[in-house]
Amino acid sequence: MIRDTSAQDRLVEVRPNHRRKLIYAAAGLAAIVAIVLAVPRMATMFSADSSVSASRLSFGTVTRGPFVRDIAAEGKVVAAVSPTMYAASAGAVVLKVHAGDVVKKDQLLAVITSPELTSKLAQEKSAADAMEVEFLRAQIDAKKKRSELQKSFDNATIDQTAAERDLKRYQTAFDKGAVPVADVDKAKSTLDKAAVTAKHAKSDLAMDNDSLTFDVQAKKLAHDRQVLLVKDLERQVEDLNVKSPVDGQVGQLFIAERATVAKDAQLLSVIDLSALEVEMKVPESFARDLAIGMPGEISGNGKTWNGKVSAVSPEVVNGEVAARLRFDGETPQQLRQSQRLSVRILLDKRDNVLTVQRGSFVDESAGRYAFVVNDGMADRRDIRVGASSIDKVEILDGLKEGDKIVISGADTFGDAKHVAISR
Repeated sequence: MIRDTSAQDRLVEVRPNHRRKLIYAAAGLAAIVAIVLAVPRMATMFSADSSVSASRLSFGTVTRGPFVRDIAAEGKVVAAVSPTMYAASAGAVVLKVHAGDVVKKDQLLAVITSPELTSKLAQEKSAADAMEVEFLRAQIDAKKKRSELQKSFDNATIDQTAAERDLKRYQTAFDKGAVPVADVDKAKSTLDKAAVTAKHAKSDLAMDNDSLTFDVQAKKLAHDRQVLLVKDLERQVEDLNVKSPVDGQVGQLFIAERATVAKDAQLLSVIDLSALEVEMKVPESFARDLAIGMPGEISGNGKTWNGKVSAVSPEVVNGEVAARLRFDGETPQQLRQSQRLSVRILLDKRDNVLTVQRGSFVDESAGRYAFVVNDGMADRRDIRVGASSIDKVEILDGLKEGDKIVISGADTFGDAKHVAISR
């Protein structure tokens, strides 16, 4: 017979565990509190129009403080004066300099050989000399003609005087009965004829003198016109010697050595390194705030220089506007053409301004509303924004300091006005 182990069992006294009861009670109370607190939140979430994960959103807090509107971008050094030389006439070009050479004003850069222009100048000079001879001959002929006319007038005047004397003598003789009346009448006719001849000689002298003056003047004008033509051709021939208009450096050569070019073809460019500017691209949204004379800051090579806006392009290209800054003072000597520099333009600076970090909400809502985040909910609220900078937006109405808003990603909310923010 197999015996059991009942004889080995013994009764163990179980004492009550108050600590465990307290733990269970606290856990139950915490659960009740959590449920109580979660009920409003759950009710709020159930009342939301939609729910969006917080990982898809960016948030910003409204703060009050200084507000600086500026534009920061990368610019490149460009020459304020960079003339390009063109061919004044067609011909073969002989370059006298190379790219990168330092040149002085009026230094010879290139020579254009144009046989046609040179030949035309020689022909026109010869024509001008011939016209000068014609002009001088016309002056001599006019003097001779005037002399002849004056001679005729003087002879006619003498004849008239002689006829007057004859008539007077015949009249005296007739009164004394020494000559017949026929002689007196003949003397009168001779005087009348001499008077008419003198009158016409005087008229011819005046009229022919004017005609001769006009002829000489016409010859002179023709010669002057030809002289002007020669001077213009001489200028064109002189322009075949291409000279530097400024002190600077040869930039780019657009032609090869001894190349034959057409008129007005590009030859080379000269860079005036004493007048450098910095060109930058400004977003279109800031372009309307730019004005010539605004202060700027140019930095590079471990140094910083003051500058001023010298030009703003009136044209928008790819959503950007080109602007130029001129160094305020002497141009730094260590800068080079097309060198990259950092540029900052100060548009406005104010204190005690309500601002928030700039985000896509400004463009998405046109600055008319924003979603304010509170207890996991984003509520749409009408606002009014003011000026904006690279990283901040001025808040004029609708928000207060400390408000947290959705600055980007609100485009996923659609038309919802109450959105739950899930973690």
